[in-house]
Amino acid sequence: MAFIKTSDEISIMRQGGQLLSKALKDVVDSVVPGVNMKDLDAIAERVIREGGGEPSFKGYKSNKGDTPFPSTLCISVNEEIVHGCGNRDRILKEGDIVGIDVGCWYKGLCTDMAVTVPVGNVSPEATRLMEVTKGALYEGVRAAQVGGSIKDISSAIENFVKPHRYGIVRALVGHGVGHAVHEEPHIPNFVSAQYPDVKIVEGMCLALEPMFGLGGNSEVETAKDGWSIVMKDKSLGSHFEVTIAVTKNGVEILTPLPV
Repeated sequence: MAFIKTSDEISIMRQGGQLLSKALKDVVDSVVPGVNMKDLDAIAERVIREGGGEPSFKGYKSNKGDTPFPSTLCISVNEEIVHGCGNRDRILKEGDIVGIDVGCWYKGLCTDMAVTVPVGNVSPEATRLMEVTKGALYEGVRAAQVGGSIKDISSAIENFVKPHRYGIVRALVGHGVGHAVHEEPHIPNFVSAQYPDVKIVEGMCLALEPMFGLGGNSEVETAKDGWSIVMKDKSLGSHFEVTIAVTKNGVEILTPLPV
């Protein structure tokens, strides 16, 4: 698979991103106290399929032999930071915060996005956590410039969140996207020599996705369902994501956030 996308491929991803944004908006508009997770999942799948796309998470396997992911959405509630199964028969309650992550294939190319939103009225601390996570995402987007490097994105996100003392999840990172759900390069939300510092060039399509924990602890663990990733200290988690294209005219968000 090509690391760089052509202008035609980016155009297709733009169309797919618009469809994905519509699906996510319809889901977010339906998040109220008393709604069932599985009903939100059904909304997303219907919108994606009616628009000519196909959910990219449903049936996804990280490795050969893995159990396929069961739903269109990843729905992660409170201390769940990512990968909660969206087909659970679970009612969302007043005061919850819920991360909604969704991806789709459209004409053979993939886009990916996520938001975390309140269920009714939530605490000021939860509201601030979500605001900061979203702000960090946009700092990362601004840092993605031709001639720079992935480290610039990581540094921008990390420096934005540091004053708030949230835990930066280190076990999960952003990634390239387009020909596959997950592609190179890795895009950590922190500066680390663990990952190659890849140069940013025209034609890259990247999924940036900061993930922070309110309690200040960065450690996560996998829940008993084998999918949900949970903050180890059981504090609230927040996750935002967009797919971007690096073009000669600058950075374009292919999956505009609905909130």
